[in-house]
Amino acid sequence: MSTGPQRIEAVLARQLAEGASAAVIADASCEVWRRIDAALSPIVGRHGVSALLKRSLHLTRTAHPALAAAANADARPGDFRALRAVLAGQASAEAAALNAALLGTFYDLLSSLIGATLTERLLDPVWAPPSTDAPAQDSQT
Repeated sequence: MSTGPQRIEAVLARQLAEGASAAVIADASCEVWRRIDAALSPIVGRHGVSALLKRSLHLTRTAHPALAAAANADARPGDFRALRAVLAGQASAEAAALNAALLGTFYDLLSSLIGATLTERLLDPVWAPPSTDAPAQDSQT
């Protein structure tokens, strides 16, 4: 069974294969981060999620210096504009690689704090692709 970050990497790889721009990759990446924020905020608070992301950015920027601008940004919890700007400013493949590395670090950091099983359980809804189906209409009115 693949972990959440591996599932997201597969989605980003498919987008790359379809010729997605760095802006599209950045938007998709930030949507995942918004979903992570929504999933974890009720448990650790928005500031807790923000702290985990900041730590992940700090750890990941060693191997990926382009993330330094996002790591150094003074963003409010739930504000992913600095990360989006960094990702959108890269080539598509680099944007996908940066986000994949950041997601992996975040996942590993959270797993080290609460365990892999609980991490996967809490983040499982994040990795599922968003539903694009319109709600079914009741035909009996």
